[in-house]
Amino acid sequence: MLNGWRRSWPATLCLLGCHFGMPGASPEARVDRPPLVGIAHIALKTDDLAKAEAFYGHVLGFGIERGSNPAWLRAWVNEHQYIEVQPRLGSPTADRLDHLAFETTSLTRLREYLASRGVKAEPVPTSPGIELTPALALRDPEGHSLQFVEYDPGTAHAHARLSQTQVSDRIIHAGVMVKDRTPADRFYGDILGFRVTWQGGMTDDRTDWVDMRVPEGPDWLEYMLNVRSPSPRLLGVMHHFALGVPDIREAYRVVTLRGYHAETPQVGRDGKWQLNLYDPNGTRAELMEPRPVRPPCCSPMHGLDGQ
Repeated sequence: MLNGWRRSWPATLCLLGCHFGMPGASPEARVDRPPLVGIAHIALKTDDLAKAEAFYGHVLGFGIERGSNPAWLRAWVNEHQYIEVQPRLGSPTADRLDHLAFETTSLTRLREYLASRGVKAEPVPTSPGIELTPALALRDPEGHSLQFVEYDPGTAHAHARLSQTQVSDRIIHAGVMVKDRTPADRFYGDILGFRVTWQGGMTDDRTDWVDMRVPEGPDWLEYMLNVRSPSPRLLGVMHHFALGVPDIREAYRVVTLRGYHAETPQVGRDGKWQLNLYDPNGTRAELMEPRPVRPPCCSPMHGLDGQ
């Protein structure tokens, strides 16, 4: 493992429930939200599975799990996180993001809780072809497909394929376009319990990005605001994921040696070193040092300590 550190899960996961019941409900009627502990996976679409495997398996160095009927691959980041790629991209102008998944400790309780807040979530049909864990599915206010998964507690995922050559062992955030922040905040903040940890923009007087941290874990969802009618290239920039690395210069050296012609690393507006890579279909795979190296623009960074 190149970076030599593992995903750190909180010691306490609100195992008795996190109280986000319906306003005005009696204690007997209240349904508690179970913990949401992090990003589980991001699922992407491609029109060339072999090229995708070369990027995720060789350039990024992840261990690859393959499936057939239908064909798919999973690039394992750690026992709880992976990047899934499916050969279902019907057009080069189509969105490459299929869905984003978060991990919870109880699907049963989460479904009950969401129903108590007027949100309908349906079980994802299980299939020996691709789905390996129980999951719920729904769409957020922007129409993005979301899943919630539950792993057996205290055990590593049985299908994980970890590698000694991977550039990262943690997905730290994922980004999706948000056109209307108000309903997004109501869903992710008021209902799911995500909280703002930082927001900023291309200039100090505007907000283009909002980091919404999962309530019981270190990962975050990044709202990508102020984007209208994006080109296919820009859509791949917006719908992205970020991998944590301890040393951006070392990550740059490694991917360059593996034949990827990378941009020069830079410090972003959030004060963190980052390096943007792109898979064969233009989805941005951002490498990022989780700790800021200089003060972020625009607003303080709350509660993260850079993680």
